[in-house]
Amino acid sequence: MNKRVYAGIPEQYSKLETSKVVLIPVPYDGTSTWQKGADKGPKAFLEASENMELYDIETDSEVYKNGIFLADEVLENSSPEAMVKAVHAATKSFIIKNKFVTLFGGEHSVSIGSIRAFNECFNSLTVVQIDAHADLRKEYEGSKCNHACAVYEASQTTNLIQVGIRSMDKAEKTVMDLDKVFFAHDMVNDDFWMENAIDLMTNNVFITIDLDAFDPSLMPSTGTPEPGGLLWYETLEFLKKIFNEKNVVGFDIVELCPNPNEKSSDFLAAKLYYKMLSYKFNNQDEDDQYDSEFNDSTSKSGKFEDEDYE
Repeated sequence: MNKRVYAGIPEQYSKLETSKVVLIPVPYDGTSTWQKGADKGPKAFLEASENMELYDIETDSEVYKNGIFLADEVLENSSPEAMVKAVHAATKSFIIKNKFVTLFGGEHSVSIGSIRAFNECFNSLTVVQIDAHADLRKEYEGSKCNHACAVYEASQTTNLIQVGIRSMDKAEKTVMDLDKVFFAHDMVNDDFWMENAIDLMTNNVFITIDLDAFDPSLMPSTGTPEPGGLLWYETLEFLKKIFNEKNVVGFDIVELCPNPNEKSSDFLAAKLYYKMLSYKFNNQDEDDQYDSEFNDSTSKSGKFEDEDYE
């Protein structure tokens, strides 16, 4: 039985049966190549969340009242491939229960499993990757499930749009769709990058955020910080536009590498997660408005008929 609840919310809002949102922690750090510690990210994120105000000023809402169920951690770490398989299974098991599924890593390789699950469940999926790194290697250090390969599969199977990129290997350019990449050095001089990115999206959108997308002046506690990143309010503006204009079907946040002497990064991650939920549910006052999104023709429900995820 899951004893801890998200953000210390009242028990009535934390039960699976009545929650619209599911949060899956994935404390995995098996393939990171520089600073270790992303496996401690979910714990630091949850601790920061418990010290966060639950009223969102901007949306004038208390989104936790939609219910947020904190699922069991995905603890599989015998291999990157086994972890991805476990994340995929856990994610899909809650999607088919008509939950709004979110994940918190862990390193970025966890997103291979989450994206795979959403792509199986929603037609014409766009993946919006907000990240400092391209993560487009087909294989790295002997594995296709390395953090450096986080969105390669998505680049082949979904409509991948990359935002904030400022570090990559030259070889990644050979598989990159340059028309759908927003490099940080271009974004700083482009007043219309948000609108241009949204124009490239299909209706169903999954968002994956590597916290190193933020400038390290805001987010120093990540495994591979890169200078020249996104700032807080421009990121929120972009996210709000996506939630307002598209059907965001889920999201994950990864690569918090907590530092016991620097808590602001933990709190930024906690606040970012809650803001995204606030944007998602801000205009959904009636229960059936939410449920309809997961029962219409965009859901690939037929794929579940021969599979048991109970």
